[in-house]
Amino acid sequence: MPEERNNGNAKATNGKPAVGASAYAINLESFSNRLKMLYKHWNDYKSDLWGDSDVLAIATPPPSEDLRYLKSSALNIWLLGYEFPDTIMVFMKKEIHFLCSQKKSSLLEGIKKASKDSVGAEVIMHVKSKTDDGTKLMDSIFSTVHALSKSEGRDTPIVGYIARELPEGNLLELWTKKLNSANFQLNDISNGFSDLFAVKDSVEITNVKKAAYLTSSVMKHFVVPKIEKVIDEEKKVSHSSLMDDTEKVILEPSKINVKLKAENIDICYPPIFQSGGEFDLKPSASSNDDNLYYDSTSVIICAIGSRYNSYCSNVARTYLFDANAMQIKAYEVLLKAQEASIAALKPGNKASAAFQAAISIVEKDAPEFLPNLTKSAGIGMGLEFRESGLSLNAKNDRVLKPGMIFNVSLGLQNLETETKNSKTKKFSLLLADTVVVAGDSSQVMTSLCSKSLKDVSYSFNEDDEEEEQQPKVKTNVNASKSSLPSKATLRSVNNEMSKEELRRQHQAELARQKNEETARRLAGAGSGLGNSRGSDRPSGELVSYKNVNDIPPPRDFMIQIDQKNEAILLPIQGSMVPFHVAMVKSVSSQQESHRNCYIRIMFNVPGTPFSPHDANTIKFQSNIYVREAYFRCKDPRHLSDVVQQIKTLRRQVTSRESEKAERATLVSQEKLQLAGAKFKPIRLSDLWIRPVFGGRGRKLSGTLEAHANGFRYSTSRSDERVDIMYVNVKHAFFQPAEKEMVTLLHFHLHNHIMVGNKKTKDVQFFVEVIEVVQTLGSSKRSAYDPDEIEEEQRERDRKNKINTDFQNFVNRTNELWGQPQFKGLDLEFDQPFRDLGFNGVPHKSSAFVVPTSSCLVELIETPFVVITLNEIEIVNLERVGLGQKNFDMTIVFKDFKRDVFRIDSIPSTSLDGIKEWLDTTDLKYYESRLNLNWRPILKTITEDPEKFIEDGGWEFLNMEASDSDSENSQESDHGYEPSDGQSDQSESEDEDDSEESLVESDEEEEEEDSDEGSEEDKGKTWEELEKEASKADREKGAESDSEEERKRRKIKTSFGKARVPDRRSNTSNHHRGGGSGGGMAKRPKFR
Repeated sequence: MPEERNNGNAKATNGKPAVGASAYAINLESFSNRLKMLYKHWNDYKSDLWGDSDVLAIATPPPSEDLRYLKSSALNIWLLGYEFPDTIMVFMKKEIHFLCSQKKSSLLEGIKKASKDSVGAEVIMHVKSKTDDGTKLMDSIFSTVHALSKSEGRDTPIVGYIARELPEGNLLELWTKKLNSANFQLNDISNGFSDLFAVKDSVEITNVKKAAYLTSSVMKHFVVPKIEKVIDEEKKVSHSSLMDDTEKVILEPSKINVKLKAENIDICYPPIFQSGGEFDLKPSASSNDDNLYYDSTSVIICAIGSRYNSYCSNVARTYLFDANAMQIKAYEVLLKAQEASIAALKPGNKASAAFQAAISIVEKDAPEFLPNLTKSAGIGMGLEFRESGLSLNAKNDRVLKPGMIFNVSLGLQNLETETKNSKTKKFSLLLADTVVVAGDSSQVMTSLCSKSLKDVSYSFNEDDEEEEQQPKVKTNVNASKSSLPSKATLRSVNNEMSKEELRRQHQAELARQKNEETARRLAGAGSGLGNSRGSDRPSGELVSYKNVNDIPPPRDFMIQIDQKNEAILLPIQGSMVPFHVAMVKSVSSQQESHRNCYIRIMFNVPGTPFSPHDANTIKFQSNIYVREAYFRCKDPRHLSDVVQQIKTLRRQVTSRESEKAERATLVSQEKLQLAGAKFKPIRLSDLWIRPVFGGRGRKLSGTLEAHANGFRYSTSRSDERVDIMYVNVKHAFFQPAEKEMVTLLHFHLHNHIMVGNKKTKDVQFFVEVIEVVQTLGSSKRSAYDPDEIEEEQRERDRKNKINTDFQNFVNRTNELWGQPQFKGLDLEFDQPFRDLGFNGVPHKSSAFVVPTSSCLVELIETPFVVITLNEIEIVNLERVGLGQKNFDMTIVFKDFKRDVFRIDSIPSTSLDGIKEWLDTTDLKYYESRLNLNWRPILKTITEDPEKFIEDGGWEFLNMEASDSDSENSQESDHGYEPSDGQSDQSESEDEDDSEESLVESDEEEEEEDSDEGSEEDKGKTWEELEKEASKADREKGAESDSEEERKRRKIKTSFGKARVPDRRSNTSNHHRGGGSGGGMAKRPKFR
């Protein structure tokens, strides 16, 4: 079927009424008109633009996920309204041939009559089946081409094709091969199509106008407010994250109240954000991972492009912050030059006139900027983002016509200004707009987004006394409504709100954003979110003897162990049969009498549970295998030796193969480039490493060195060496000794490496700052003992020296990482915030867990904990309730294949601090009273993501909404839903029979009724009567349940399989408290 670039749009891209019974319908009126245009243009400019071609052969490649612009695809959309991938079209004077699949052929049947009526050409279909490679069909088309050429008196047909498009897929590769080998003269016809597409009709111009309106709306109503908010709140946001957020808004225009259907919209390119002295004004530029830089005299360039019905638009703006006189002058000159270029786009003018107008302005007003001016003023735009032949440069003599559309893009690059800051010394400026050539002038379609100096320049408030009364960032002159709000105003409003209420409002907004993000991710992943836990890795092929002659001759007809070849020789039917020891599953011995004893050997065979899938069993699955073997022996001592030797050899081979398999999964690292004579390595001595090297010898300290492209740690032993490449470092941490006994450097890696024989992603280097020595037998010393005071002073000096040495190493390494070749790695040592830390049990022992700016870490106890914050989906705080001394934290990752991470037994005194930290770092958290069983919950989500999204996403965890619903329903006269099986009559006697409740209390315990066990009448017990009454209430209430309550009960049923609560708890779970805190406090900011 035709590929829809717009996610399922069933209407033709020209916007006219569609004709046809299929969900995909070709607009026949538009097809007829544009087919006439194609044939007329071909006839009029046959020798100039179409290479004297008698035949036009267009091959459209298979669909691709990459964002690309092809003339073959543009012809499909322009002529037929859709892209027909893996399709070949051959245009002749009286015939049009299509080579395609059956489904596409059925859709194209409707154009036969329209083609005959409009240009007198007969449409001929060549239907290719799935099993056919298309050779015969291609030969048939070539025969027709040769026949046409001979009828016109030519021996060699002239065939036009698009030379720049390389063949993709089996069909097009075969077509290209046969086309080149046929007796054809091949000419490139790209210029013909460029000229054909250059002038747009009214429908095409409308599509571009809609795309331009969306693009300028995103810039004005999302990008500018987003950047202003980031600067006002002094946040650290990367260019790439701004790119992702902007792309999401383009693809969902309803977020900025643009009433265009999302299925008709796509991006022209990933949005571009640049700042901090590194600028690239080429259309192929991209947003890097550096943070947005907004200091004094800084410049931010934003460029976005969107498509509507496959037609492109573009806008680019430059924003200035505390600009100096030179920067203001450069921007004013660039703005004037771009406006002159736009004004020169008039019918009858040459394309070069636009660039000449810009040059004239720069030469007159600021000739010193002329070398920095871009080499063109833009390029034509339409179905392709860059239409070849329509560049607005000094050499293009193409005459402009009404209906042409241009991306007028002009910039000044690599300018320098006088400033001490290296990130603002170099800067560039860029302005771009989508412009259509009208009847007698040009029209800017992206004028919604202002580019005047007063609207793009900002100034920071330098007066400390007025900082509380004025905004942090404000427009320079005549600020518009979109200028930033005053911080003083924000504080005056927030003073009336409690700290808890402020946090709740922010969490509600985070919940909305998180559900939207999760919905998009799940919708994009589809069924690919399967569970990949426990995947087996096939081991290598194991061979004992390559040849029969290699088997050693039997000394005695008894079981032998060949240690060298790792084989067991068993006497079977008079021959010694070898088995590799890896095939042995288990071996055991048994003695029945004082004379006879038995040995039992079981083997790994295909089809048995938990058997390893090695290469041999997979390769020879149809063979007959020996599952187990019994042997009788009269010598118990020999039997015991054989069993012991087999077990020892099997253990050695298993250990070796396991290590080999671990190493096989390692990602290959680049080779360490040692520092040369010019660059001495940064060195830190007398360090210990974790995990430790293997071996039985005495452990030795080593030295860590920072070389050209990585670290090397080595001891005096030649085999104890570890190389860590900079590109493999995901996070680097420096934790000085404060209340701990060690100062450490910790590296969390992207890919595993081997430390000794251990595979690890975490490598740590540390020094003990205090010697753990206790003098026994000595009497208690006085606090004023001079020796005691001197010893404490020595410990403090040692601790300070070690911390200083580590800090110097970290500072010098950060300087190294700041060099241009490492900019893309975004590496910097992170330091934990001890004030935000809390105690908990992440694994088996209690530890002090500490946040950093990008992670949550615990680096003292092993195994280490390093959790990247931007990989977290949500955080659920469990066992939170009145009277609880501890609670648990469950971290759910964005990758639902990963198990959740739990930190247990966190003191309740840390609850407010953790919630404040989570809220400040924009992490959505929920609270519950029970520990949830997360593995089936995640399985349910991944198996049916659409259902999860329909039911409100993560809001099934929102206990505040659930509590308010239950309280409101008790006070109302209708719609009461006893979701937790609560009786209307007696709340204290409520039986805990609602296993569908999402969150229940397992801590609030009451004394059991002392008379409960004595009620043993022959009739029904109170418990049974209570269940019946509850069941009757539920059935009765179900008839009047509202749709909203049924949905809520459905959500709880799907996700509420929590741990079974304590049976002694008779307290109702419907009434959960929730209050707001005290006075207002501004949220802390991490810097």
